Amino acid sequence: MAHSVGFIFLCGLVLISSAKPQEGDVLREFKRIKQLRSLGLQFAELFIDLTRNSTDYVSGEGDQKCHSDIDKLATGLQSGQYWALKMIDAWGSIPSGLLTGNLYDLGNFDECLSVREEINQTRTISGKYCFLTVSHGKVLGLEHSLAEPLKFNTATCFPASCSAAQMDAILGQLLSKVLNLTIPNLEMRISESSCQWSQNKPWDGLTIITVIILCLMSFLVALFTLYDYCLCENPSQLPTIAKVFSARANSRVLFHIVKNNSSPNVIDCLHGIRCLTLIWVVFCHQYFISLADANINASYTIEWAEKPFTSFIGHAIFSVDSFFFLGGLLVALISLRLMVRTKGKLNVPLIYLHRLIRILPLLAISILVYVKLIPIISGGPLFGGGFSGREACESEWYWTVLFLNNFKKRRCLVHTWYLSVDMQLFLLSPILLISLYKWGKKAAAGIVILIVLLSGCLFATMLANNYSMLFKKISRAGVMKVYFATHTHATPWLIGFLFGYFLHLNTNKKFQLSRVSVWSGWILCLAMIFTSIFALFWDEKWSASPLSTLAESFYYTLTRLAWPVALCWVVFACMQGYGGLANSFLSSPLWQPLSRLSFSVYIWHILFLEINAKSARTISYFSDYSQMCKFWSCFGFTVLLSYVMYLIIEAPFAGFDNFIRPRNMESKTKSVHKQPESNCDFELNT
Repeated sequence: MAHSVGFIFLCGLVLISSAKPQEGDVLREFKRIKQLRSLGLQFAELFIDLTRNSTDYVSGEGDQKCHSDIDKLATGLQSGQYWALKMIDAWGSIPSGLLTGNLYDLGNFDECLSVREEINQTRTISGKYCFLTVSHGKVLGLEHSLAEPLKFNTATCFPASCSAAQMDAILGQLLSKVLNLTIPNLEMRISESSCQWSQNKPWDGLTIITVIILCLMSFLVALFTLYDYCLCENPSQLPTIAKVFSARANSRVLFHIVKNNSSPNVIDCLHGIRCLTLIWVVFCHQYFISLADANINASYTIEWAEKPFTSFIGHAIFSVDSFFFLGGLLVALISLRLMVRTKGKLNVPLIYLHRLIRILPLLAISILVYVKLIPIISGGPLFGGGFSGREACESEWYWTVLFLNNFKKRRCLVHTWYLSVDMQLFLLSPILLISLYKWGKKAAAGIVILIVLLSGCLFATMLANNYSMLFKKISRAGVMKVYFATHTHATPWLIGFLFGYFLHLNTNKKFQLSRVSVWSGWILCLAMIFTSIFALFWDEKWSASPLSTLAESFYYTLTRLAWPVALCWVVFACMQGYGGLANSFLSSPLWQPLSRLSFSVYIWHILFLEINAKSARTISYFSDYSQMCKFWSCFGFTVLLSYVMYLIIEAPFAGFDNFIRPRNMESKTKSVHKQPESNCDFELNT
């Protein structure tokens, strides 16, 4: 979803740029509107006469309180009272850099909300911060219909007793005096959804429950950690329940470094692939969320979209395919090894339960935190409408915990669509596993045919519906049917699944490859990777001729195959000793702790991206360097929070798996899970 928001925003800017009028027209219109640059001060100057000579803004029951507070504000301005001056001083104006795409003047959010003037014991005037929204096209004299959706927002501050409709009426009278215009002429209005004021709302029951759960789990972790430190001298003799909750024991597991090549069953390079993919996901989400920030140079994104570096951001879809590839590989490899030891037996209900225990608690807590705690711990000028997906979380949260939200247009925690797709594929995996165990290569051939059919379905869907994923032509329907659909991501998952089966068949086998074969493999691998990322670079340019739907359908379908195949070679070469520097980098033990935290980092990174974006008090500047600075800040805090949540939520609930696993199965699978557990946590968690 974050990808599509960024694409649509860029497209909108380009459409507006194509609708520019003559320079003289822009200058004439801009000079007239520039009179509003000191809107707050002009409001203060005209306010006294306006409020005393007109009561048109009083139009309903209960509006008398607003009228009274407005009169008090007028009196305060006339006498120079500090609280009244603060209310006017908090106003914004016409944004500087309007012609370079700046759509916000945030005024002074905290100054407005800090206004609290006690009139008497039962009455207090509080500041109410709202955005005045003005048609961008109208301000610049743009008559093109494509210019209408873009609007700029400037901050206003009124008494909290006044509604948005009343403030619209007051501003309408002000504008009629200043510019001899009415609101419809400029298409200006104040939306109630953008308004914020200081409210001491009591916590509802769900907020209290969320805090109690977090406090209770923190208390248990602290209690058993103290027990571990103070009363247990030998860690190996620690009771199971203490191991489940002890931060010391769980941290020991988290930061335990497994030596490379310590076991033939361990694939060391998966740690590096998983972590690099995770970093890529967070990095790209940082960019896409920042595209909709209050940027003073928003029009620069048109130029930025044509840079080669932008291809890494725009084609971040392949990072998701990397996760699906890893998921399919590990499901096949771990499960088939287990089936060999259990002589083909597969306890499907227990497998499903094991996965739910490792995923659902952290996912459920994240929903509660997003819905109930973010509004308490965060706030800012852009937080009026809440965080992305707030309404979906409040009314349709169950689609997320049922792992079906990828079928919904509105999503609670938009990035969790990946968990839904991956869970749906995992639910089907026992059928494939049993088929492979019983029929071997015949079943594998059937999976290959399934991959071909799914690829054909993706190709036909794009071609028949004229869908496009390019910046210039992207559509919401195309994103829903192509990007979020389960069957379109099944291909990389199935390729990873088949590759896991291949590795299972060739356990401990050493392939002797010639130097020519190795170099050919790496050249072909890198060619597929860079072709997938950069093949559409020239077609992404705004001045380029539109790419045909047929060509784009081929690109999207074939790269969905090429990317996981390239990863197959990377893993194979690293395992067989042909990885060179790539293997040294991807198999570094330094990746292991972050690899085990990857699921938690994936869940929580959106929280910090949202908070950072919507708590900003000033206009930002969009550049690659500024985004990198924001990324490292977000990533660092995300890792810290993920570590805390790992200790109090993820690890304790995952530890309960030890209590539900049958003893006979535990003894048989101990050797199977001991090493993969530390190398395959992301698959097990997601």
